[in-house]
Amino acid sequence: MSVLDQDLKTPIRLRSLTWLRAPWLFWGGLLILTWAVSHYAFDIYRALDARWIIRFPATWQPDFESRITAFMDWLLHDAQLFGILFRDVTRAISAVIEAPYDLVVDVLVTGLQQGIGQQAVQILPPLSWVAVIFTVTAVGHYTKSWSMAVLMGLCFTYLAVFGQWESAMLTLASVLIAVPIAAGGGLLLGVLAFRVRWVDRAMRPILDLMQTVPVFAYLVPILFMFGFGPVSALVATIIYAMPPMIRVTIVALRGVPEELAELGRMVGCTRRQQMWKVLVPSAKPMLMVGVNQVIMLTLNMVIIASMIGAGGLGYDVLTALRRLDIGGGVEAGLAIVVLAIALDRLSQAYAGRTVTQKAAQSQGGFAMRHRWSLSIIAVILVTGLIGAAASWLQTYPDALVINTGQIWENAIGYINVNYFDTLDAAKTFLLTWFLLPVRQFFVGIPWPWGLMAMTLIGLRVGGWKLSLLVFVLTGLIVLSGLWDKAMMTVYLCGASVVIASAIGIPLGLLAASNPVSNRIVGAFIDTLQTLPSFVYLIPVVMLFRVGDFSAMIAIVAYALAPAVRYAAHGIRSIDPQIIEAGIVSGCTRGQLMRRIKLPMILPELLLGLNQTIMLALSMLVITALVGTRDLGQEVYIALTRANTGQGIVAGLSVAFIAIIADRLLEAAAKRMRKQMGMA
Repeated sequence: MSVLDQDLKTPIRLRSLTWLRAPWLFWGGLLILTWAVSHYAFDIYRALDARWIIRFPATWQPDFESRITAFMDWLLHDAQLFGILFRDVTRAISAVIEAPYDLVVDVLVTGLQQGIGQQAVQILPPLSWVAVIFTVTAVGHYTKSWSMAVLMGLCFTYLAVFGQWESAMLTLASVLIAVPIAAGGGLLLGVLAFRVRWVDRAMRPILDLMQTVPVFAYLVPILFMFGFGPVSALVATIIYAMPPMIRVTIVALRGVPEELAELGRMVGCTRRQQMWKVLVPSAKPMLMVGVNQVIMLTLNMVIIASMIGAGGLGYDVLTALRRLDIGGGVEAGLAIVVLAIALDRLSQAYAGRTVTQKAAQSQGGFAMRHRWSLSIIAVILVTGLIGAAASWLQTYPDALVINTGQIWENAIGYINVNYFDTLDAAKTFLLTWFLLPVRQFFVGIPWPWGLMAMTLIGLRVGGWKLSLLVFVLTGLIVLSGLWDKAMMTVYLCGASVVIASAIGIPLGLLAASNPVSNRIVGAFIDTLQTLPSFVYLIPVVMLFRVGDFSAMIAIVAYALAPAVRYAAHGIRSIDPQIIEAGIVSGCTRGQLMRRIKLPMILPELLLGLNQTIMLALSMLVITALVGTRDLGQEVYIALTRANTGQGIVAGLSVAFIAIIADRLLEAAAKRMRKQMGMA
């Protein structure tokens, strides 16, 4: 059959859409049309006398908020399952979490007490600071080496010397409870999804929502169901930290070589033995990556969870931010970073333990095999007994505490005094020539055109199924009456992602160019990734005051890492033979980068862009504290008012934006790989 015959047999409905396949015509035309509609939206509204073009009519909006609030009231007060009230279930969950948490707090912070309130009498003191430092040092040596032991000892000594000990122990107590529950629950759910296909399919959209709904939105229904206090904070932390463990478990189990699974069947393993004695041990290194992610997310959540009753370092950072106390905020933030570094390195070291290390530690008699455990018990007993007489051994002396708050205050003050004009000029330039035009563009888009444009983009990138999904999710945002807020979210997120990519991609290319650059850029990115999200706000607000510009700077710093890492990974994964062919053909270094490397790593850059958008959206909700007027502000207002319906609707709107961006970029990356013959 000739090409002409094939074209004649093509259905009319498909031939009519072939214009969508012309990339520059489609994207250029869509951008120009969107700008024109955005610029002249109010003129169109006045000419047609149709206010509904600008603002979705309130009479058309379903009352999502009231219905969700009523449902939550029913769930908490009247809902029953097999005759058991739902609130009794939440109380049981609270009791299960509260009992071990109180025990760990007693051991690390308050000591074992008898009685309530002012009548309480201390029976046993908490572990002394010397005992805790010795314990983590011993654990560091057990998991890896003396270098790890020294790092652990220095990190925890820092917490004592700089006056953050008690708050750090409260935070550590939350981590010690939340991480095992989140990691264990994620492992079990991941195993179930691996075994049962329909569970995997059903769980995927739930995980998407859990990872894209902003963290503030978690707090509203949890506060409603569990009340104010550390238990609510732990529940929110567990929900927030569990999804990565589920996903990593599924990927890790599917990555186990089929030969190992076949060997397990050959030796007569049952299904349970096959899973827990063959597959899970074989996937342990990858599973520990999931545990590491759980630890990092838990530490990131401790500040946010402090808004509903969690104490510790997170509460210190939050109160410092509210008082604009730069010194106290930076001190508490650095303490979280130090704790994060210690736990991160410890989990990585445990994941990397070799068979040789395990064999060496299992040799010798009982005392030799358990020398560290016996030493820890001895130090705890000795410091506990002597600490009753020598208080400095039990509690780090206040006279030896080093306060650095004034140093940070002076540093920010010096920058403000000497570089105010420069910073203000840079802020004014970016606001005038970048942020404000982008804001005017997005905020001016009327909802009918926005809905149609997003549907066309979905059709162009991924076909009718993706187009339908984008239409439904965008339509739900319109129906909720939050279109204006959503466009503010898209504007601020989009502007921040553009700047983060403009900085991050060149940094990633630089990191991939030579080992020295890789170490320097890697250390910089590792630092950014361990800083808790709230910590970014403190110096930014001190330097630039509240507003969209401060929010953008914080978002860029928080979301920079994926752009760097994916660009560097893409360059390193290019086949060296392709580079060699380009050199043989006479390409210069610039031509190699422009014509070979960058085109080949476009799929990786799109995936990095995807992750950058996800981090930007999660940070965007937190920047509501510095004066943004978007969906994040709606979620934050709902949290302060305990308005469950408002919080869930606004949170789901953010999640819908994240899902749309994720699906579009994933489809674009898949399409590019297919065109390059990489799929």
